Amino acid sequence: MKWHPNLTVAAVVLPVLAWSAWRPFDGTTWWLETAPVFIGFAALFIAQAKGWRLSGFVLGWIALHMIVLIVGGHYTYARVPLGEWAKEAFGFERNHYDRIGHLLQGLTPALVTRELFIRHRVIQRRGWRSFLIVCVCMAISAIYELIEWATALVSAEASESFLGTQGDVWDTQSDMFCALLGSLGALALLRIPHDRSLATLPSEGESSVQR
Repeated sequence: MKWHPNLTVAAVVLPVLAWSAWRPFDGTTWWLETAPVFIGFAALFIAQAKGWRLSGFVLGWIALHMIVLIVGGHYTYARVPLGEWAKEAFGFERNHYDRIGHLLQGLTPALVTRELFIRHRVIQRRGWRSFLIVCVCMAISAIYELIEWATALVSAEASESFLGTQGDVWDTQSDMFCALLGSLGALALLRIPHDRSLATLPSEGESSVQR
């Protein structure tokens, strides 16, 4: 059986997931925060079953994003030790670990969407493609914020750890701005390494696309 890159993602992420599931700070919050990880695994292995794979570069960012979510689920975002250290070291008023998650919420979908657009030749003009990639990322961010809002309506107790606003009245707007920065950063700074990784994949006609 040929080793599939998705198995590398699983080998890296699943031990962290097992650690995270062991006595998390809040069980309900853990499920809410890690749900995207399970959805991501399902999507990867459905694609694998159909003979389709993502580039190694994108899979690496997916694995990192999953780990960030898993760690946040274990501690809750407002209590992650890395964020607490940064809070003390730099004099922040809150734990900013959740901002890392929202940056990746823009960056990782931007890379995935870019790869799908290029390999399936959805949009060939780079400018329009970049614009629509950012739109996709902002839509994902908005949907996530709506899910947080719905959770708050259903259970104020469950939402306190899930939302992790830490008293910031502009938390929703800040989260979406981080996602915007992440998507723009992916397009501006990661295009060249992403293209190099794409070039290692079996040709699917992407060479005719303006990257």
